[in-house]
Amino acid sequence: MHRFMKQIFHILFIFSALSIYAQNSVPSIAGARGAGMANASVTFSDIHSAFSNQAGLANLEHFSVVAFAEQRFLLNELQTVSAAAAYPTASGTFGLTLQHFGFEDFNEQKIGLAYARKLLDGLSLGAQVLLLNTRIPEYGSKANITFELGIITQLLPKLQLGAHVYSPAQLELANGENLPTVFKLGLAYLPSEKLLCTAEVEKDIDYPVRAKFGIEYQIVEPVHLRAGVATNPTMLAFGVGYQLNTLILDIASSYHQTLGFTPTVGFVYQFKKKQ
Repeated sequence: MHRFMKQIFHILFIFSALSIYAQNSVPSIAGARGAGMANASVTFSDIHSAFSNQAGLANLEHFSVVAFAEQRFLLNELQTVSAAAAYPTASGTFGLTLQHFGFEDFNEQKIGLAYARKLLDGLSLGAQVLLLNTRIPEYGSKANITFELGIITQLLPKLQLGAHVYSPAQLELANGENLPTVFKLGLAYLPSEKLLCTAEVEKDIDYPVRAKFGIEYQIVEPVHLRAGVATNPTMLAFGVGYQLNTLILDIASSYHQTLGFTPTVGFVYQFKKKQ
């Protein structure tokens, strides 16, 4: 009897966590790089921008791909696998994002088509159309389409501002549950080529404002150390990145004050042309 009750509690906990942390219910993290900085990533200007603020893709110089996986609170049922590719052209940067979240009895998929373009020197815009699909074998599947928009501008030589909105028009995911609308506004300060400091506020229209702060420091040429903190709920994060020519390996972990650790691992590859 005790074992049976324990299994029931485990199942209820998983589905409760799924309802809060389902991938289609929140904007995505910006890979293992973003995870190591408490996802204070709205000003990123690399391939990770495909997830955090598509305007940053306008600054890509080479065809790039990223893939990463996270296991929330060390639970197999809360695992997310994500990948993105972006190709810069004279007409702007085009991107594709793919994500899978969940397990056999509950899973979600997200497919995105992104576009970003520089409008002026120091000003870029980006957007992404998203196809969301939620599948529960006993109840079938439901698909939705939404979009996200972003902007990045250079305020001062060492200061950038980024803004992003996820799903401006609220859509119904299931009976009584809507896809959230989330606004993000952040700053990036680069006092030197080796140091990046980010600060960001995030507002889900149904929840209190969340503040996030991150730092990234290049201790030696191939190694970046990262750390971050966020509020509502309180979360600490840390990570490291190691670059081997055109390949970057990233490892990160965040710590939730109640639910524990969430490890993330990923890689980035840039297809640079040979000189």
